[in-house]
Amino acid sequence: MVGSSVALEAAMPSNGSLVNGKVSDRMTAAAELAFDPTAAVPEPVPSVAESDGVDLEITREIVLGKNVHTTCFEVTEPDADDESTGDKDAYMASVLARYRKTLVERTKHHLGYPYNLDFDYGALGQLQHFSINNLGDPFIESNYGVHSRQFEVGVLDWFARLWEIEKDDYWGYITNCGTEGNLHGILVGREVFPDGILYGSKESHYSVFKAARMYRMECVKVGTLVTGEIDCADFKEKLLQNKNKPAIINVNIGTTVKGAVDDLDLVIQTLEECGFSHDRFYIHCDGALFGLMMPFVKKAPKVSFKKPIGSVSVSGHKFVGCPMPCGVQITRLKHINYLSSNVEYLASRDATIMGSRNGHAPIFLWYTLNRKGYKGFQKEVQKCLRNAHYLKDRLRDAGISAMLNELSSTVVFERPRDEVFVRRWQLACERNMAHIVVMPNVTIEKLDYFLNELIQGRSIWYKDEKVRLPCLAIDIGTCNCCCALHK
Repeated sequence: MVGSSVALEAAMPSNGSLVNGKVSDRMTAAAELAFDPTAAVPEPVPSVAESDGVDLEITREIVLGKNVHTTCFEVTEPDADDESTGDKDAYMASVLARYRKTLVERTKHHLGYPYNLDFDYGALGQLQHFSINNLGDPFIESNYGVHSRQFEVGVLDWFARLWEIEKDDYWGYITNCGTEGNLHGILVGREVFPDGILYGSKESHYSVFKAARMYRMECVKVGTLVTGEIDCADFKEKLLQNKNKPAIINVNIGTTVKGAVDDLDLVIQTLEECGFSHDRFYIHCDGALFGLMMPFVKKAPKVSFKKPIGSVSVSGHKFVGCPMPCGVQITRLKHINYLSSNVEYLASRDATIMGSRNGHAPIFLWYTLNRKGYKGFQKEVQKCLRNAHYLKDRLRDAGISAMLNELSSTVVFERPRDEVFVRRWQLACERNMAHIVVMPNVTIEKLDYFLNELIQGRSIWYKDEKVRLPCLAIDIGTCNCCCALHK
């Protein structure tokens, strides 16, 4: 059900939630509902609303950011006497101090991208003097001794338990980002099925289609429901058109814009109904953000290697909160032989995308997993879901189109008309939509600060009655749209 409350025991305390010192009755009521994913009825995609023969959907040009050459810090050669006077050191210190001030301000107004900015890794400062490189296979030590494989494998084992696969049955590594996880998962699928067709919903992350281009794979885009979830009726139709070729499928555990979770069980059922046996398909699960949140939500559909999936990837700099981009990629050990090769130069085996790999990232991940554990992550998931519902409810109360998917902390709403406002709050936008990803560092106070600025801005943007509210019916459903035709 589009925009309905996430009625999860883990997400909502039965006695209500404190919001600005008051108990939210709406959240309490939501907590009493029983979440049943099989009972959710997807809303059909409505047609584009029209008025006087004029399409209300605005065609927008993509607004690119400013050229960084205008603001870059130039590298200059030191003067002959800089070493004695210290002028160069003083200059660099002043640049770094100003840059830090910018980071503090930008972090204060960060809402649109799924990064958890609430972390403290001061204890790891002692390791920053070392060049830690995990080149090669995580499980086979190379000749390069300054590595962190012992941390990396510990992290991989933790995720293997989370996704229910035995130590002897999996292979994985710490990637440099979520995109690398997708590139690797899809590459393994391509190596297992060289003539396979890649299927992904049109709302999949852009890295999925990048992988298709890089590997020169035949790629079929599948339609989506208004929620952003893959449309398995369209998937079935496209599978039947290509029954003679194996299927490689990207399943989204949280889409980029709407935070929609593809129904993994329904995808598998659709494959089976179309005559694809388990040895004729490979499923990669892109769990960049919600892949680490869903396991801590009661009654949520499970991503598990007990199901016929091939790989799972998740980002480490998103919900976990690493200060550098990184990720985790896990696949079945039996698949990796299609990809791996022995490298004498390393005295190791390699089956990764990159050569050198950041050896600091596994330590940051290991540190966080040890500090928070399963209970810590579950607590943060609950907080994110509660705050996401608070944001969605306040937007709707203010007459602003908004949607929040089940299992998601991504709130989709009406795109602000002012690009300066968009950049100030670092909002991610697409067509008439913007979204906020509620992460553990996003507090009620921060949301109120944003909402007050947004409401004040709208009073100016729509002051002229001739300027109409955008229609978001085709993007988020008529029940969530607050335009003149649907409110």
